[in-house]
Amino acid sequence: MHTDTLSPAGIHEPADTVTALGLVPAPARARTRDDAPFVLDAATTLSAGPGTGSTERWLRSTLGAAYGLPLAAGRAGGPGAIELLTDPGLEPEGYRLTAGATTGVRITGGGPAGVFLGAQTLRQLLGPGAFRRAPLAPGARPTVPAVGIEDAPRFAWRGFMLDVARHFTPKDDVLRHLDLLAAHKLNVFHFHLTDDQGWRVEIKRYPRLTETGAWRSRTKYGHRSSDLWDETPYGGFYTQDDIREIVAYAAERHIRVVPEIEIPGHSQAAIAAYPELGNTDVTDTAALTPWDRWGVSTHVLAPTEAVLRFYEGVFEEILALFPAEVSPFVHVGGDECPKDEWKESPAAQARIAELGVGDEDGLQSWFVRHFDRWLTARGRRLIGWDEILEGGLAEGAAVSSWRGYAGGVAAAEAGHDVVMCPVQQVYLDYRQDGGPDEPIPIGYVRTLEDVYRFEPVPPDLSQEAARHVLGTQGNAWTEVMHNRARVDYQVYPRLAALAEVAWSELPAPADRDFAAFATRMEAHYARLDALGVEYRPPGGPLPWQRRPGIGGHPLEGAPPVV
Repeated sequence: MHTDTLSPAGIHEPADTVTALGLVPAPARARTRDDAPFVLDAATTLSAGPGTGSTERWLRSTLGAAYGLPLAAGRAGGPGAIELLTDPGLEPEGYRLTAGATTGVRITGGGPAGVFLGAQTLRQLLGPGAFRRAPLAPGARPTVPAVGIEDAPRFAWRGFMLDVARHFTPKDDVLRHLDLLAAHKLNVFHFHLTDDQGWRVEIKRYPRLTETGAWRSRTKYGHRSSDLWDETPYGGFYTQDDIREIVAYAAERHIRVVPEIEIPGHSQAAIAAYPELGNTDVTDTAALTPWDRWGVSTHVLAPTEAVLRFYEGVFEEILALFPAEVSPFVHVGGDECPKDEWKESPAAQARIAELGVGDEDGLQSWFVRHFDRWLTARGRRLIGWDEILEGGLAEGAAVSSWRGYAGGVAAAEAGHDVVMCPVQQVYLDYRQDGGPDEPIPIGYVRTLEDVYRFEPVPPDLSQEAARHVLGTQGNAWTEVMHNRARVDYQVYPRLAALAEVAWSELPAPADRDFAAFATRMEAHYARLDALGVEYRPPGGPLPWQRRPGIGGHPLEGAPPVV
């Protein structure tokens, strides 16, 4: 009789089973079974129970393509069969997986997402060949070891933020990122779509946002102190059809997309497109262009009813593009909003008095609170960077805590949900090593081990407040990441470590077995190789990764890798 419960009979659990399997992130429980390995071949069938259709399609498009196998529909369970089921008794993203020659493979998820996440484990168990698209070699027999696995995530929010405003990421590369997130059991894609340097999403009622705001006259290479420039006009944006495709692709992979539209700061590109959005009484906003430098622009939105109406129009189209079932949260930024223009502007000062908000911090809070109410009325939740705490936290708002833990702790203790993504631990644009060969060595040194020892829940947080920590995410700001290879190099393998922090129930940071994780990563590097990820190797950058096209200005010598 085929059962996927992990009863003691015929099951063994040596301490190093998880390490031997090389699974990343580590599952909660993994045991060997008294059976021969399951063999994937032309006779393998795939049966899908109710609610598992997205995983069925995904398996055929990945494993079927990787091995050139049909994975035809067939019987439910038994030798030669892969069976997909749901069991509402499990957590929605939890799953059980059993495999063996006599029992076949059965993946039981608590819901459709759990089944899909179990399929990610199946793919890892098959080895690097399951991550390629190549004909199956004659005589090759891809196998799954005889195992039983029980698994569920620690956190509901397991994310990655990609900044496409500083350097634009083409649609196909965004889809590739979603595949990589799915492979690591990450389920949130934070899509940073607007900033001072570019507006990247088509808004039909405001066409100049992309006609003007998506293009800057030149681009800086290197970080803020660099004097290297490419004088070629630079830009790009996603059409609304592009966004619909990205959102649908994410939904098929059970990934939520969090669009970010920055207000009231980081808005120079929008003001360049529509000068009336700025503080026209103190700045010649008609002379502004999308910013060609890195850092924080002092040009911010004017605190007027007209600006609120403008951004309500923007958000109406954003909500239509990012439906609630895929994007329950909408990020409004709210960070790094210099108050200089507001302090100098008679109109802004009059607005402070009229609204009775006290000062410029209160004015920023007024912006955020308005859109908190506006989004809440439409069934969405506002989330912003921890500066939205300044002047009072908007009711119902969640916080992305980036300036260390303090903002997240304050928000959680006040009963607000928090995503922990402190700059000191999980800014993946920061360098991975302090050596002289490191391409564009910016920011803190944060090694793979540093990320692995990151703990999203501070030990001094009360038990009640800890329940408000939704999870964590890695952030990739792209000022110095001008092509896909540079993003790969900065983000991987550290995102794999963060994925385990977000997924697995790990000991306290000092007690984590990094050596065992590093051993599992040896198997995972082969998977990343098969996926074409140009990660930083554990021994340091390879010669081709140090060349200018990867690490610096592509006009200096070797052509950029694209």
